[in-house]
Amino acid sequence: MGNAFEKHQKRRLISSYFSVVLSIALVLFLLTVLGILIINAKFISDEFKEKVVLTIYLEDSTKPIEINQLKNSLTLSDYVKQTQFISKEEAAHFMTSEYGEDFLDEVGYNPLKNSIEVNLLADYVTTKRLDSISEKALEKNFVEDVKYDKDLVTLMNSNVKRISLWILIISGLFTLIAVLLINSSIRLAVFSKRFSIKTMQMVGATRSFIRKPFIWNNIQLGILGAFLAIGASIISLYYVHIYFPELQLIQQPLVLGGLFAIIVLVGVMITWVSTFLATQRFLNLKTDKLY
Repeated sequence: MGNAFEKHQKRRLISSYFSVVLSIALVLFLLTVLGILIINAKFISDEFKEKVVLTIYLEDSTKPIEINQLKNSLTLSDYVKQTQFISKEEAAHFMTSEYGEDFLDEVGYNPLKNSIEVNLLADYVTTKRLDSISEKALEKNFVEDVKYDKDLVTLMNSNVKRISLWILIISGLFTLIAVLLINSSIRLAVFSKRFSIKTMQMVGATRSFIRKPFIWNNIQLGILGAFLAIGASIISLYYVHIYFPELQLIQQPLVLGGLFAIIVLVGVMITWVSTFLATQRFLNLKTDKLY
């Protein structure tokens, strides 16, 4: 009879642990997927921003040394990703190949200008920064004009801010759901041991002594759940990358590693706080309320 009861208790304990680990793993998996989407959205937006071109048009009389000085000063700036000099001949060749006809034959001369194309780093692609570069470039007497697509930059930054706000709201909502679900699972697990908690308290055990094994045990379950979530995320990333390589989900391994470390930390913190609050509740509960 005693063995049957012990086996029943052991099965209940394993079932309780399994439900806690499964709930933690599922919730943390959703958080990991959301984190990957956030990282990828940032990566894609940066790619688009860094393709915005600011073109500096030069006078025909500009000397090669002046062109090199301007190009080098821009290249050495901490906000510039790359610069490229486009000669008027190269521009004419591009126009011919693009439109399929030699417009020089009709015009009789090359009306295009030598130019320097500038790509900024993503964080600096703002109308304020681009206008500042334009103003400084126009101070040079050999610069004829500076052009960039101001409407595109404004629209791009506006959309990025809007998307970032919604991502922040969704992240907060997901985190709240994660805390509530994990907390609920842990409370149920602790609830099944409420009589043991009260018994230890009645024989004189301190609150910290009673809480310690519960906290440590659930932290281990949280870490296990986090690793299961990370494993599932890695497998998902692998197959998504095979079928949709253009999404470039694994282009930033260090950032993904940081995200996985954060997920483990979140698993530890949520289980620690939830277990502390759950055990505290039953420690404060009167004996007649246990039933």
